[in-house]
Amino acid sequence: MSILASEMDEAALIYGIHEDEPEVLEWDRQVAESLAREEGLELTDERWEVVQFLRNFFMGNGELDRARDLTVVLNQRFRDRGGLRYLYRLFPGGPVRQGCHIAGIPVPGHSVDPSFGTVS
Repeated sequence: MSILASEMDEAALIYGIHEDEPEVLEWDRQVAESLAREEGLELTDERWEVVQFLRNFFMGNGELDRARDLTVVLNQRFRDRGGLRYLYRLFPGGPVRQGCHIAGIPVPGHSVDPSFGTVS
């Protein structure tokens, strides 16, 4: 049985969206700030908004197989601010890879492709 999310004081627990993902992932803003520091980033309000969007999208849709699919979703959601250009300014290592890492969710496959000069 899947429980999508429980939010309390800016903390969220994900109880495996799919039955084959039973582990509980504890995550809150403090965890996100620590993960952002690992990436060499400060968790600004703009980055926090993207990270929360990624978590909410994951909770509602589960893990995507391809980074490209999530890139399209992010581009549409933030198009009024410049879409991917805006997102790459916030996450120079890639909005999907860095954003998902900071959000504490699985990074979709093919999010890093050295043959295309992907920043890692």
